[in-house]
Amino acid sequence: MVIFLFTVLLTSWFRLWSRLRSRLRTNFRKSTISKDRNRRAQIAALILLLPVQSAYPALTDIEYKIIQQVAENEAAARELLEEVVNINSGTMNLEGVREVGKRFDRAFKHLGFKTRWIDGTPFQRAGHLIATHGNAGPKLLLIGHLDTVFTRDSPLKRYQELANNKVKGPGITDMKGGDVVMLYALAALKGAGALDRISVTIILTGDEERRGRPLKLAIHELVKAGRWADFAIGFEDGDGDPSTAVISRRGSTRWQLTVTGRAAHSSQIFREDYGYGAIYETARILNDFRETLSTEPNLTFNPGLILGGTEVNTKTGANSGQASGKNNVIAKTTLVRGDIRALTPAQLSKAQTVMQRITADNLNKTSAQLEFFDGYPPMAPRENNRRLLNIYDQISQDLGFGKVNAVDPRNAGAADISFVAEHVEMAIDGLGLMGSGGHTENEIADMNTLLQQTQRAAILFHRLADRWQPRQLLSR
Repeated sequence: MVIFLFTVLLTSWFRLWSRLRSRLRTNFRKSTISKDRNRRAQIAALILLLPVQSAYPALTDIEYKIIQQVAENEAAARELLEEVVNINSGTMNLEGVREVGKRFDRAFKHLGFKTRWIDGTPFQRAGHLIATHGNAGPKLLLIGHLDTVFTRDSPLKRYQELANNKVKGPGITDMKGGDVVMLYALAALKGAGALDRISVTIILTGDEERRGRPLKLAIHELVKAGRWADFAIGFEDGDGDPSTAVISRRGSTRWQLTVTGRAAHSSQIFREDYGYGAIYETARILNDFRETLSTEPNLTFNPGLILGGTEVNTKTGANSGQASGKNNVIAKTTLVRGDIRALTPAQLSKAQTVMQRITADNLNKTSAQLEFFDGYPPMAPRENNRRLLNIYDQISQDLGFGKVNAVDPRNAGAADISFVAEHVEMAIDGLGLMGSGGHTENEIADMNTLLQQTQRAAILFHRLADRWQPRQLLSR
């Protein structure tokens, strides 16, 4: 309790300092300030900061400067967050996604990053923003996304301030808030003179919520950056709890089951020469999936759409369709679409093998075909990822924010980091702005975590540079 109250007090000091610096800069732009007056203001600011330095014995002098920079920039971070939240960037609002990308493009250029826009036309999306900086130290791949699940006609359209320092808005936690955390963590390093100690590639994708196709084209730049990087760090909101971070994620793969039976008058069903029909066979297959695999830890599979009858019509990849049939006719065909989520590639492969075997063991006069499609691969648990979590956890404790534990992978959905986790030495995700209600009209950010998450990320970047030697960090 004492540590919590002390942290709150120190956070208040940071914010007071931020407001003081902001006023000084505004006054300087509006009028000429004498050197003596400016010097007195600087001395006053230093006095304000004295308690901060004595409060964090585990931080180095440069780390003090970094967290002070985060506090100084908090007002600007909030302004940018409000600006981008108020721009609709549902995945298929291509112009909106590009517009959000332009805002971050300007911000990263201001920090000295080189930026480029990857046109998404070949994969039927808006595209991706890539920003790079530095050629020394550890190679960090920082991952975010520009798009949200909120369409143009969504009821949730604007940034809305609520009580208790909470803000509601479309995509505020998933994940425009995380993009802002990433940006201002880097800004803090630049302000403290520490940005040149790391090499950074940033990818803000424009299709995370609804992946472009062909998948290979949509993820090309992301995978390429993953092969370049030593570390991959994602800024999703994880499970929304600032005392957790993500070091493993289940993958998400789509599947489609098509079943065919012999159409005939219903009075003939179950006869040896007419069989059971497509709907009975579909029910058998789905039930056998459940009975055989539902107790497997961390494995889930869900039939999300089913159509059946005499005729079935649906477009490839569509989430809707039409079916027609009659009570007195044996169903000729069914179609089922769903997903499967597994924690490791081996678990996924095993489950797919079992599902194919069940699908092939057909009832009389029926046949079935099960197809799996490319999706998000699992971000499998690795000891190296846990070591990176340990570094982040220690940073959090050094800053007075408490311990950080690993998220239960059942509570973390698929994300872009999954495409690169196997290529890097260490990976961690869920370092973004925290809150609740993601993907709903009640998506709410806890703005108390903005400063906290940004400070923790900034110190993580810095300490990776401190501890890093090529291919030797893992032995420490």
